[in-house]
Amino acid sequence: MGLNLPGAEKVNIDVADDGTATVTGDVGSQEDKEKILVAVGNVTGVGQVNDSVKVAQSGAESRYYTVKSGDTLSAISKAMYGSANEYQRIFEANKPMLTHPDKIYPGQVLIIPAK
Repeated sequence: MGLNLPGAEKVNIDVADDGTATVTGDVGSQEDKEKILVAVGNVTGVGQVNDSVKVAQSGAESRYYTVKSGDTLSAISKAMYGSANEYQRIFEANKPMLTHPDKIYPGQVLIIPAK
């Protein structure tokens, strides 16, 4: 499985027959690591992601949210940050996986960046 994401050049992904993906290697930032892990976890057939990625510059760790039917980024933002107006922060953290704030689907795992 190859990823076309910034920072993924030194990352290796191994997917076992049981759907467990193990991600190893080195990345430059916590943000790169989180985007890689979420991208791998959102691949059909991957049920679990084991994280063994090392980060050169660590930052505040984000949370993760699994989209449910009827969710919007604004509603998720309200629940996570107390304000629906922070939806853009979630959208930006999930690019390029998300191409539009209204295009999310149930079962998708999103990065919820630390505030």
